[in-house]
Amino acid sequence: QVRLVESGGGLVQAGGSLRLSCAASEGTISNRAMGWFRQAPAKEREFVATITSGGGTTHYADSVKGRFTFSKDNAKNTVYLQMNSLKPEDTAVYYCAARSSFYSGASSRTNDYDYWGQGTQVTVSP
Repeated sequence: QVRLVESGGGLVQAGGSLRLSCAASEGTISNRAMGWFRQAPAKEREFVATITSGGGTTHYADSVKGRFTFSKDNAKNTVYLQMNSLKPEDTAVYYCAARSSFYSGASSRTNDYDYWGQGTQVTVSP
């Protein structure tokens, strides 16, 4: 069992930066691939970024590539999403998710994730 807690969301102007954190308050994420997803009002949840269990490989949605960086600190049982050059269209609730420990590979599919955090709101003003 893994319990994930996101933090770091807030209100920022376009062009600004935020760093989201996702810590495991129960269980461990050191042997799990992780993902960040987001959901804007009236839209489906969408993939943002994913990282392998070891943290060596990342993949990003085209919409955030070059602006967002996903990192993993297994010693701290925490993952981070550094978001730079934010745009109003980045406004959404951001969720982190963990895969089963049986799978070390990254994934962009929501159905591949077994554990989800409660989400943190990111609002980017024009």
